[in-house]
Amino acid sequence: MVPKRWSVFLRKLRRFFLTSVIGGMVVVLPITIFFALLRFIVNFTAGILTPLRPLFPFSKDVADWLIDLISFAIVIALFFMIGLAVRTQYGNKAITRFEQRWLMQLPFYPVLRDTVRQFFGGKKTPFSQVVLCDPYNSGALMTGFITDDEVGHGFITIFVPTGPNPTNGFIFHIPEDKVYLVDTRPEDAMRTIIGVGTGSRVLFEKWEGNGR
Repeated sequence: MVPKRWSVFLRKLRRFFLTSVIGGMVVVLPITIFFALLRFIVNFTAGILTPLRPLFPFSKDVADWLIDLISFAIVIALFFMIGLAVRTQYGNKAITRFEQRWLMQLPFYPVLRDTVRQFFGGKKTPFSQVVLCDPYNSGALMTGFITDDEVGHGFITIFVPTGPNPTNGFIFHIPEDKVYLVDTRPEDAMRTIIGVGTGSRVLFEKWEGNGR
């Protein structure tokens, strides 16, 4: 019979091994998926350009290398143009509408999208953005945190904690123009909530003063 202390040690060792393996997978999988997808797109583009090989007065190997290089440049240019379109108001709305209507219906697309965005820092985690909001359109502002900025239809989901207990609060779906971003740390904002408003000056020192 295995002594109790050895049983506890083996159980901790197994838990340590499993958590380490899962932690490694969390780091490696997004990178692997990204490069596998990039390679697939480049190979697909190179396949389309293959009929142009006779136009290059080089050996087959050099011509293949040039086609791969051109394919990679085309893919990068495509990414650049899409990224440029996303930076504009109308382009961002059009791509978001297309994504919500078509891409979100594809299996595993939402998971892959969130994974890639979090890996590249493109999607903010909940409670990372402090805001001031006017949910009742009364002129009074409430301290809150963005929990979801992809609700659609021009709305953002905000959690407004109550003080001094921030685990309770209210959830509002507010129009973007009624949400004011505050460039301060979430922990500083939470400190003002726990202190029932004490130190709220930090919220207005870096208040942008206009809608999101």
